[in-house]
Amino acid sequence: QVQLIESGGGLVQAGGSLRLSCVASGRTFSVYPMGWFRQAPGKEREFVATISASGGITLYTDSGKGRFTISRDNAKTTVYLQMNSLKPEDTAIYCCAVGRKVFATRSIPDFGSWGQGTQVTVSS
Repeated sequence: QVQLIESGGGLVQAGGSLRLSCVASGRTFSVYPMGWFRQAPGKEREFVATISASGGITLYTDSGKGRFTISRDNAKTTVYLQMNSLKPEDTAIYCCAVGRKVFATRSIPDFGSWGQGTQVTVSS
């Protein structure tokens, strides 16, 4: 069972940046894709970004393209989400998850072993 611990959230003004980190335990980190998701109050969980096991393929939600960058360091069993030009609508709890399939996907059911999340609040 993989355990995930997110960090890096906080309060930032609109236009600011944050870098989220997700450290995973377990020996199989480098085998599976990793994803970032978010859930705002009163809304359903939504896909943000995913990265393939090797890091060669990345996918983003349309709202994050050009602003967010997902990356991973398999030696450190860590996945990152660099978020720039943040907007108030980015406010949410951000969670990372391990992909269940060998290819990168945007589909939430294709992910498991969710972390507890880290709060991101963007003020206007």
